[in-house]
Order: sequence, then structure tokens, then C-alpha cells
Amino acid sequence: MCGCLVLFISAWAFVRLWSVPAAVAMCVVAMVIPPVAAMAGNGRGRGDRWWDETSGDPKSDEWWDELDGRKPPAGRGPEDDKKHHRRRP
Repeated sequence: MCGCLVLFISAWAFVRLWSVPAAVAMCVVAMVIPPVAAMAGNGRGRGDRWWDETSGDPKSDEWWDELDGRKPPAGRGPEDDKKHHRRRP
């Protein structure tokens, strides 16, 4: 962040006296650095399986497993699903 501030302040404090395009380029670089740093810092590794982690709440985990299709709804099995579906004529 300090690097971005140094680029921005120096661009308009004294670089603009010699070259306005260079000052604009410095500001563009200062503008691009924070989002790139955030994306790099928040990236996950190839081996991270953060979407599979349980929350620690058994009821919530059961609910998410049901929504994801990993487990049938509580109290129902695959044979119950066949009974409740209508056949098309």
C-alpha cells in the first residue's frame, strides 16, 4: 500500500513537471497493484478443498449434504422417491 501511495504522490508532486504521460502511467500502475495483490493473497492452492469442509454444526451439514445431492432427505430413501414421482402419460 505504501508503494501505491509513493507512486501516486510522486506522480503528481514532481513527475508531472517533466512528463504528464509518465505521471498518468504511474497512477495506472498504482491503481492496478491493490486488486492484483488481493487476488494473489486470497487465492487458494490446487489441493485446497474448502468447499468440502464441514461447518461443525451437524444439522447444517446434513442440510447442505441434502441440497448438494450427496444424501437423500432425512427419512426418505431412493425407494421413497420412486413412489412420489408421477409418471408422464
